[in-house]
Amino acid sequence: MRDFTKVTSSVASVENAGFDAGLRKHMLKVYNYMGLALVVSGLLSYFAGHSEAYIQTVFTNPILYWGIALAPLAMVFFLSIRIEKMSMQTAQITFWAFASVMGLSLASIFLMYTEASIFKTFLATAGTFGAMSLYGYTTKRDLSGMGSFLIMGLFGIIIASVVNIFLQSSALDFAVSILGVLIFIGLTAYDTQRIKQLYFVHGGQGETGGKAAIMGALSLYLDFINLLLFLLRFMGDRR
Repeated sequence: MRDFTKVTSSVASVENAGFDAGLRKHMLKVYNYMGLALVVSGLLSYFAGHSEAYIQTVFTNPILYWGIALAPLAMVFFLSIRIEKMSMQTAQITFWAFASVMGLSLASIFLMYTEASIFKTFLATAGTFGAMSLYGYTTKRDLSGMGSFLIMGLFGIIIASVVNIFLQSSALDFAVSILGVLIFIGLTAYDTQRIKQLYFVHGGQGETGGKAAIMGALSLYLDFINLLLFLLRFMGDRR
């Protein structure tokens, strides 16, 4: 009986180790997608922001400018709605196309802020993001309630930002910037935990697991970029 208990315990330990290894492999895939997407966006935004031809073509043409600015949002909705019906290859192509267009839309930050302050803010964003993502991965606390609150707050700052286009209130802009930083710090932890929980559902295997990794990377990518943009309002040195 004692030998049977030892064997059972050993088998359970091996299964748990394999399950943890599978989770780590899945999360590594998510972070790899996200990291490579940031590299693609960063390189394209840098070269576009330093290209006189791009600046003259895009920033003097409102239709083209808003088309590039809104294209990433359209791609996010497209991926969210159609991901289950896409092939893995189509999902990957759409994800990399999103990262590319997002990079082009971010070229304007090189016209607004100095390169040194952008680099400094990027490092601060990376450190904050890493700490909060690690918290979301390791915490035993259920963050789903906090996630609902943060998503409501996100819609709130979107509405406030639209309203402030007409009001041009510096106080409202400052409040939105602070809330934006806090909301995306919280969403980083929430989304990391959600990705981990979804792994328990699909197991990270096959095409379903691959698509889940892409959508997880998309969520964390958006958290990182938005956190960077809000932090630039405080840390960026304007040209």
